[in-house]
Amino acid sequence: MATDILPPVHPGEVLRELYLQPLGMSPGALAKALGVPRTRIERVVTEKTAITPDTALRLSKFFGTTPQLWMNMQTGYDLKLEAKVKKAEIARIRKLETA
Repeated sequence: MATDILPPVHPGEVLRELYLQPLGMSPGALAKALGVPRTRIERVVTEKTAITPDTALRLSKFFGTTPQLWMNMQTGYDLKLEAKVKKAEIARIRKLETA
């Protein structure tokens, strides 16, 4: 399965490393700018919680990205984790044979 090639990257790591650190911005400052509780952004950047659609919309507006960027990162992360957990179970499924 192609999901085994690279380790999963939590969107919080991307937010922390590629957005907040270069700007010298704290999670609290970002939370204030987004109008969300400080703990929401702190939990995302410490990789303890997922990006929600609401957070994706707010991050995309603030950083000039798309909400799909943030949601796709989250979905990719979730799929890689689940593929690892369910690897044996998924391997037992046989592909549909069509004529």
